[in-house]
Amino acid sequence: MRTKLVAGNWKMHGSLATNLGLLHAVRDGVKGPAEVAVCVPYPYLAQARAVLDGSGVAWGAQDVSEHAQGAWTGEVSAAMLADFGCRYALVGHSERRSFFGDTDAVVAAKFAAALKAGLTPVLCVGESLAEREAGVTGEVVTRQIDAVLANSGVAAFANAVVAYEPVWAIGTGRTASPAQAQEVHALIRARFARDSADVAAGLRILYGGSVKANNAAELFGQIDIDGGLIGGASLVAADFLAICSAAST
Repeated sequence: MRTKLVAGNWKMHGSLATNLGLLHAVRDGVKGPAEVAVCVPYPYLAQARAVLDGSGVAWGAQDVSEHAQGAWTGEVSAAMLADFGCRYALVGHSERRSFFGDTDAVVAAKFAAALKAGLTPVLCVGESLAEREAGVTGEVVTRQIDAVLANSGVAAFANAVVAYEPVWAIGTGRTASPAQAQEVHALIRARFARDSADVAAGLRILYGGSVKANNAAELFGQIDIDGGLIGGASLVAADFLAICSAAST
């Protein structure tokens, strides 16, 4: 039985003052068996660790460099994230792919770097609206996964998470129906099963794309949806906790 995971992605939001109340509310409000994490901007990792250390809530980063060290101004290595006690690191988020040019090869290298440092990479995959309307969702998602499999191997996913995030449903208010989301999650699990039935069975696949308190339970009730990667709703404690509660029922 896979334990559900709800991970908040704060994106580029927050301040020391506003974060404090949010972190305390999440730390004190999480109940139930689902695992919970927050992926915060780099400057706030120390604050997240200070508030959440020893609690049932983990913290992580929204990206990671593929480089271990060196003359890479502005980059943050996986070892640095591990120094802050991060458990998770997002890799391949659609915004990194679309706005910052992270190719499949770069995402694969970031995945490997996170894993090597002892972090749990959360591999984000998903298609654009044009790709969905063209009927190539499966091809796009499989290509994104295959790049990482070719670099790290299927066994690496025993210590990783996959998040399916249809780009057309991120921050738009549009959400894939539970049936649409389940179809792609099943496709993802079947792709891993081709290489390892055991890895596929244990792999947690999250859904990300305008998950709200009022649709979380139905989404999380699908057989292959193991929780959520939550954007805007993770910035409102009551909304995020309601989603966490839906994952624990």
